[in-house]
Amino acid sequence: MAWRQHQITLPAVRRGCHLVTSQVLAGIPELSQIRIGLLHVFILHTSASLTINENADPDVRIDMETALNHLAPENLPYVHTLEGPDDMPAHVKSSLMGPSVLIPVKDGRLVLGAWQGIYLCEHRNHGGPRQLVLTLQGEE
Repeated sequence: MAWRQHQITLPAVRRGCHLVTSQVLAGIPELSQIRIGLLHVFILHTSASLTINENADPDVRIDMETALNHLAPENLPYVHTLEGPDDMPAHVKSSLMGPSVLIPVKDGRLVLGAWQGIYLCEHRNHGGPRQLVLTLQGEE
């Protein structure tokens, strides 16, 4: 059983949902050696999240951001406001979406559906670079 772990930095992106599958794949070159296993992708931030969703139509990413803004609007009477009006809604969205995804690996490839990709959901207006920890476990 092989274990590999890498930390990658994603560049700052605007608020919204962004496909990062290619950056994740580039960050874990040992993936091609794994016959069967799991890739765990974890974000080291509390105001951004990860999920898996549609990778074909970019309108889905726009609609996801719209729905998240309705679930956690900036105009609620939040108590935690020290870091600006987008901070507390970002924490709520991050908790709703989650900090990680777990993806099966088969024959050196991620087992994702035909229309699935890994999203970085940036919930801040100016979130900055984001750190991901990629942990690969499997049989070579």
